[in-house]
Amino acid sequence: MKLFVPIATLCLLVVSSTSQAADPNLARSLAATCANCHGTNGNAIKGSGMDALAGMEKAKMLQKLADFKSGDKPATIMHQISKGYTEAQLDLIATYFAAQK
Repeated sequence: MKLFVPIATLCLLVVSSTSQAADPNLARSLAATCANCHGTNGNAIKGSGMDALAGMEKAKMLQKLADFKSGDKPATIMHQISKGYTEAQLDLIATYFAAQK
């Protein structure tokens, strides 16, 4: 019985990490959360004042996200949103938008 909890926890961690890694739409699903402000697939509405994310260089986007997350870049809400993602998730999002047109 003493080994049950550690083994059960380990099994749940393995299943959880495997299911995330196996999701072919994970990057797209994460990026979809940006659509309210930045438009579908990162194509912001012209004149909205929002940056278009589609086609932005991945390194540039990751730097902007890191600056928001650290507070180095002032923002109304992006500093809060960016803190809700892991570095791996931000990398997936930046990769997704860099591939969009």
